[in-house]
Amino acid sequence: MIDIDQTRAGRSELLGRTNELANDFLDRVVDRPVAQPVEFDKLLAEMRAEGLPLDGDDPKQVIEQLANLADRAVVATAGPRYFGFVVGGSLPVAVAADWLTSVWDQNAAFYAHSPLAAAAEQISAEWLIQLFGLAKSTSVGFVSGGTMANFTGLAAGRHALLAKLGWDVERQGLFGAPAITVVTSDESHVSVFASLQMLGLGSERVVRVPADDQGRMRPDQLRSVLPDIRTPVLVCAQAGNVNTGSFDPIAEIAACVREHPGWLHVDGAFGLWAAASPAQRSLTQGIELADSVSVDCHKWLNVPYDSGLVFVRDAAPHQAAMTLNASYYVTARRAERDGCNWVPEASRRARGFAVYAALRFLGRKGIAELIDRCCARARQMAGRLAQAPGVTILNEVVLNQVLVRFSDPSGKDDDEFTAKVIGRVQEDGTCWLGGTMWHGLHAMRISISNWSTTEKDIDLSAEAILGCAEI
Repeated sequence: MIDIDQTRAGRSELLGRTNELANDFLDRVVDRPVAQPVEFDKLLAEMRAEGLPLDGDDPKQVIEQLANLADRAVVATAGPRYFGFVVGGSLPVAVAADWLTSVWDQNAAFYAHSPLAAAAEQISAEWLIQLFGLAKSTSVGFVSGGTMANFTGLAAGRHALLAKLGWDVERQGLFGAPAITVVTSDESHVSVFASLQMLGLGSERVVRVPADDQGRMRPDQLRSVLPDIRTPVLVCAQAGNVNTGSFDPIAEIAACVREHPGWLHVDGAFGLWAAASPAQRSLTQGIELADSVSVDCHKWLNVPYDSGLVFVRDAAPHQAAMTLNASYYVTARRAERDGCNWVPEASRRARGFAVYAALRFLGRKGIAELIDRCCARARQMAGRLAQAPGVTILNEVVLNQVLVRFSDPSGKDDDEFTAKVIGRVQEDGTCWLGGTMWHGLHAMRISISNWSTTEKDIDLSAEAILGCAEI
């Protein structure tokens, strides 16, 4: 029999120590290097110890070791100077709600499992629909992140288009199904193609529409492509290019799609949050016309992983594409919410608690201020770097993304030099950012999405970046 201390004293001691370690990490995350070199083989050896123990280790010892390793091997993505991969930090209130989510151990698939989880999802969904200006009847699914949000929205579109042709794709599959055509932008995110791959629609069996110099789909090119397509179309647009932050002209694209039997899905992983800010809202003009929209909450609502959302304007194809059932399920009554009706999962974390907590804590004004503050910090970073010789800002800084390119002082390869600067910044540890290819050019990509990033953080980071470029 495993010796688990189930007494209040034993549990309180363990969780109390864990609380101390967590607060200690957060106290130091502002000043610690964002990333440090890690010898992975040594890390593995230290964690393996002498193999899986026969009798098990003391729980406090397990937690202490993990916390100790975190000092060396956890990247400070929660801190204010992490600018990679469009990753936001976590608000303290969202962390607290997420801790309780683990303690409560709720499965959000069914109302019968957790009425509170169902209520948190339903209320959060209502508030977000209002915040983003979507139709009141929009259905919402709480998924793991942007890829599953895109997957779910595209699955709803696949169902709707084939149902109009008399084909039940969930029951009959794709063998022998009528054809539909997927139309993407040249700049569609990789998660869109991953979703198409999983849906059996093919990641390469698409019609690609050219984008402009900021990565926005060109509606004139879409309009010229559609008349030659003889099938219904599943069009994938984008609110927030992952490199430039630019937005496809959604209203114009929606108008094109409405002239043809079709479904418009918008990948709004981080860009959809612009709709919550009066100062940025114009970027998302026409978003209410989309048939489905995806968004990540761990990007710009600043809640812990994992947390994504999908919004579908017509709930019927959304539910038809996702619903699962079994004889032993206890299904909700009409007024109640079964979370599994709207997502590709049954057993899953109750993601709605952290989302609900963050929305209540921030309110409409707080969310707008969070978005606006990050955008202001992005402009600050671009302005600071642009003042230095040999530095070029490649994009119009319309949101929270900055693309930077460095000229090689020796006059040789700017691509190679830019890559070297990125590598030096990552090794330096003052901040962390990544690289990307933009229109054939290697570029530094800076994404600012964290509630705690200050003007001082930008100044420190800019100085470090320019120092690494030896400018």
